[in-house]
Amino acid sequence: MTKPRTGIKVRTGTNSRILGVGAYQPERIVPNSEVIEKIDSSDEWIRQRTGIETRHFAAADESVLDMAEAACRQALMRAKVSMEQIDTVILASITYPFQAPSAATALIARLGNPKAAAFDINAACAGFCYGVGMANDFVRAGTSQHVLVVGVEKLSDFLDPYDRGTAFIFADGAGAVVIGPSDEPGIGPTIWGADADSRDAILMEPSWNAFRHGAPEGVWPNISQKGQTVFRWAVFSMSKAGLRTLEAAGVTPDQLDAFIPHQANVRIIESMAREMKLPESVVIARDIRTSGNTSAASVPIAMSALLTEHPELHGGLALLIGYGAGLVYAGQVVQLPPKP
Repeated sequence: MTKPRTGIKVRTGTNSRILGVGAYQPERIVPNSEVIEKIDSSDEWIRQRTGIETRHFAAADESVLDMAEAACRQALMRAKVSMEQIDTVILASITYPFQAPSAATALIARLGNPKAAAFDINAACAGFCYGVGMANDFVRAGTSQHVLVVGVEKLSDFLDPYDRGTAFIFADGAGAVVIGPSDEPGIGPTIWGADADSRDAILMEPSWNAFRHGAPEGVWPNISQKGQTVFRWAVFSMSKAGLRTLEAAGVTPDQLDAFIPHQANVRIIESMAREMKLPESVVIARDIRTSGNTSAASVPIAMSALLTEHPELHGGLALLIGYGAGLVYAGQVVQLPPKP
């Protein structure tokens, strides 16, 4: 008797959407005037180069987990979803200081559902959009019903305050979304990829391996980047990725309500908008002015800030795109969460 080729039962889920967004930024606000003292620069130069006016730095005793927990609790409250309903948690970060156990498992213990599936991802500034893509696939496939996606960074721990190329760029914070079932598609296909031939354009050095036998006093991993290389790649490659993301979702630029890109540089943001020919009706997130570059946290923080400033955008269509070290990127068109 011939055995059946497969007896696997396939679960199917439903459409998904973002049900709620939350954000957390530390209390300490750091103006450019505080940064320029060590890099022989000026407030005007930083504003012209990046658009950054202020940024938030966490307190010495404020951890990645502290910030992630605060953002997640706000997202859960706004989504009207309890932590017990969350069956999967995806945490994106490059600044959690332990390889194992994961930050995500520590987070679910804090939030009160230690039995949920939980894992970390490292896709730098694209990490949140990577997580949204996976969460959408999980819900659509029936693997998960409600997914909590959080991007969080404490980049101030890995900054060289004397590095004129990076000291003024990076900051701390956390942002989170709850993704769950929807009657209609609320998240489009994720368009993602990498330009790994240029992966050394952004680095955190030295690696932890350098500390195996002890490191010289004062040595600690710091972020460095080739600014012009990253700028050119982001402007020209990411605008094309954005257009591919719109096409994959079946959405034209004039149908967008908002554009929420990674908050890396206001000149990059505005150049991408021009390259994609976004109409003036599209509201563009420029949260970098007061938040700096928070890597994996930047897109959800910017989303939360934009909805606070423009509550009429709740339920509208937005193009999200994150990009960073690797060089990796990911983007999707999403329906913004309803009013809480």
